[in-house]
Amino acid sequence: MKQSMKMKQSKKLLTNRLIVSAFLILLQVCWIILLLVSMRRISRILTYLMTLLSFIAVLYIVNKDDENGYKIVWIILILSFPVFGGSLYLLFGNKKPAKKMRLAFEKQLSYSKQFVDKECIGVIEDQDVKGQMRYLASQTFPMYQNNEVTYFSLGDQAYPQMLEELKKAKRFIFMEYFIVDEGKMFDGILEILKEKVKEGVEVRFMYDDVGCITMLDRHYYQKLRQYGIKSVAFNPFVPLVSLVMNNRDHRKITVIDGKVAFCGGYNLADEYINVRDKYGHWKDSGIMIKGSAVWPLCKMFLETWNVANHGQEDYTVYRVDNPLQYHQDGYIIPYGDSPLDEEPVGEMVYLNMINQAHDYLYIDSPYLILTNALQMALINAVKRGVDVRICTPGIPDKKIVFKMTRSYYPTLVKNGIRIYEYSPGFNHAKNFVCDDKVATVGTINLDYRSLYLHFECGLYLYKNPVIMKMKQDFLDSISKSHEITLKEVETGRFRGLFEVILRVFAPLV
Repeated sequence: MKQSMKMKQSKKLLTNRLIVSAFLILLQVCWIILLLVSMRRISRILTYLMTLLSFIAVLYIVNKDDENGYKIVWIILILSFPVFGGSLYLLFGNKKPAKKMRLAFEKQLSYSKQFVDKECIGVIEDQDVKGQMRYLASQTFPMYQNNEVTYFSLGDQAYPQMLEELKKAKRFIFMEYFIVDEGKMFDGILEILKEKVKEGVEVRFMYDDVGCITMLDRHYYQKLRQYGIKSVAFNPFVPLVSLVMNNRDHRKITVIDGKVAFCGGYNLADEYINVRDKYGHWKDSGIMIKGSAVWPLCKMFLETWNVANHGQEDYTVYRVDNPLQYHQDGYIIPYGDSPLDEEPVGEMVYLNMINQAHDYLYIDSPYLILTNALQMALINAVKRGVDVRICTPGIPDKKIVFKMTRSYYPTLVKNGIRIYEYSPGFNHAKNFVCDDKVATVGTINLDYRSLYLHFECGLYLYKNPVIMKMKQDFLDSISKSHEITLKEVETGRFRGLFEVILRVFAPLV
């Protein structure tokens, strides 16, 4: 019996897509290196040409508008391997999506601009907030009011509400997630989706191929299609072609009938609702919207769906022209971020909040791999007298990334930023709360991938009642957390040689 189980585990290991893909990529890299080495032996002229290519690559990198940390790590790699460095950059250094995907998204964004609602920023008196809203409006993300907004401090809380709303669907259901894993959480959702299809509801389900690479079968979307669910895997990973697994769909969106939407940090897997104890207690957050602010999330889904499905849907079919008006105070702006342009919307929203903070700024983030701009803004906020606190995980999901996160502690703590590690487990929330008046919830981590490489989304809130709930949620979290002390960082506990090296390569993680 034990031998049979071992054989099954071995077979599963051998057929795991991630392992197979990693092995094939390694073979490709080895083949390229061997080819270059053999060519180098053939001709000194070729060696000079390869070195010249590396020199040109360095000049090209220096003149690009990329974040400085990303430039530095590639310059170090190229100068360390002057013969092969330029070739490595050509293969792995390009952060932008493939041309085919870029053109497809450009077509969708051009089409969707006609469906952007009119702006009404004039009613806002606070000049700092008005500036943030003007920025988001310039990126085609307008402000909405008269919406009902509900905050969930755990995926456990959001899940029952999501099931309840899915059961009420009459016309359509759109779902877009980075990670999907079969288990209690997704099985409960899937049963409802199958029933809704039988009732005549249009159901569309999109998941990221790499995000689910260790969890779902390669063609899992075909299984969903057998149930009548329209499904597609975003940006499929092809081992013999995809040398870099960049530009993932990291969004988490559910839209029901164009009237109700869910967005936040939690994916569709059992650890997100604490059914499975993967990294201790899983702390997450999310928002449910009812009203006109659902439309931008619906539009965001359709843009990505059309690209992934190689089609063109008529947006007007899914637009609710007269949504219900809710008498709840406050404003909300759903916004997205994309690696397709040179505009880091997610980072700019965070920077604006940091730079405009007056009294306090509370941040939840599972990863703390900061750009130089974000780090300096946080330090400058403390110097202005702002109480800056950050809550990170106490139990990591990725040990190397956790070490990288900790490598930032000494600089931050020494400059007065208070850092807490969530002792019960893994803090996966991505929240900013500031001065009792503004907040943001969404999918955007404080790392290079979220800020520059992935498709992301968030919700910016102003004068909404849930902001105080988010503040209290943060205070509850840090009451259970360990605060990193000045003594701990001064003794070098969080910065050894390994962490310093990791810090240099942070932009590639």
